[in-house]
Amino acid sequence: MNKQVKSIRPFIGAKNFETSKNFYKDLGFEEVTLGDGISVFKMDNLAFYLQNAYVKDWVDNTMIFMEVENVEEFYNELIQLDLPNKYETVKLSSIRNEDWGSECFLHDPSGILWHFGTFK
Repeated sequence: MNKQVKSIRPFIGAKNFETSKNFYKDLGFEEVTLGDGISVFKMDNLAFYLQNAYVKDWVDNTMIFMEVENVEEFYNELIQLDLPNKYETVKLSSIRNEDWGSECFLHDPSGILWHFGTFK
């Protein structure tokens, strides 16, 4: 098998497409509209597709881990964004230290759980 992989891009859903698009732009992603009800959100070499589609069981069980260089700095930047006060259902959890490294958690407006972490 030829292993010249260039990227992996998950597809995630949105309970309210416009709210989720605004949330991800506030988080620092750049939106590229691909069509009616689908956009790709990019940050450096990372990307994911946001769909105007909501299936509660699917969205409630979606988790994404994003490795960051320094979780403490990233967490402080998340605090500065004040996303939980801007978006009603957004929750930010403090940093947890584990054997493998550290991470914090952010629920997006639809309930998708983002893990932001740094490995040891």
